[in-house]
Amino acid sequence: MTFKEKYGNTALVAGASEGMGAAYAFALAARGLNLVLIARRKEPLDATADALSAKHGIEVQTIPCDLASPGALQQIEAAIGDKQIDFLVYNAALSYIGPYLATELSTHQNIASVNMLSPMALVYHFGGKMVERGKGGVVLMSSIAGLQGAGFLATYAATKAFNKIFAEGLWYEWKSKGVDVIACCAGATATPNYISTNPGKASPLEPKAQQPEQVVQECLRKIGKKPSFISGTGNKLVTFLMQHIFSRKQAINMMGDGMRKMYGIKG
Repeated sequence: MTFKEKYGNTALVAGASEGMGAAYAFALAARGLNLVLIARRKEPLDATADALSAKHGIEVQTIPCDLASPGALQQIEAAIGDKQIDFLVYNAALSYIGPYLATELSTHQNIASVNMLSPMALVYHFGGKMVERGKGGVVLMSSIAGLQGAGFLATYAATKAFNKIFAEGLWYEWKSKGVDVIACCAGATATPNYISTNPGKASPLEPKAQQPEQVVQECLRKIGKKPSFISGTGNKLVTFLMQHIFSRKQAINMMGDGMRKMYGIKG
């Protein structure tokens, strides 16, 4: 059975204009799925859609939408109409790097909205319809930052922990209903957003940043086989050390010290 035969004809990718989201879009288009792409910025979203149509000859709908907005789901529903969504990738994310109190509370609230509330809403709506049909797939992007506390990345890491646990719970609930759910726990990935933060080297143990396409292909191979996974051999090794060799206190200290070193954070 092909990927398209297993899951259906149309995928929705949230956070699709560049980086990991665009990589998911191209990988799904290569498997023959039509696409609905969502991102906040219209111009790069349309450029990605044009490239997908030209390369794969598929139908692509774009929906510029701020996923921090309380009405995001209603806006997406109205734009999609009666189109059936068979596969959902929630890749959109906000992050803030720095001391928790060095930015406004609204920054942390927006991170929570984009990284937790909006995926809950989209999964409830579109995943619920998949369960009714007895067929579909859902990918939630998590992060190895969410496997323990991460100083100077506290809110983002906490939301990524939520994504992992949320996906694993739904994996159990929906595995007998024909809907596959998986959390992809990525490490450093060479996306435009990551590169723009100009990170330094945290430690000799730090794995080389993966390419988005590597993460995506591993995820699409593993969905339906497990509830969550760590992407990349280097990330798997570091995660094993952090979770099974070092104490929880040591792991948290290593994360915070690494962030401080990567970004030159004082205080």
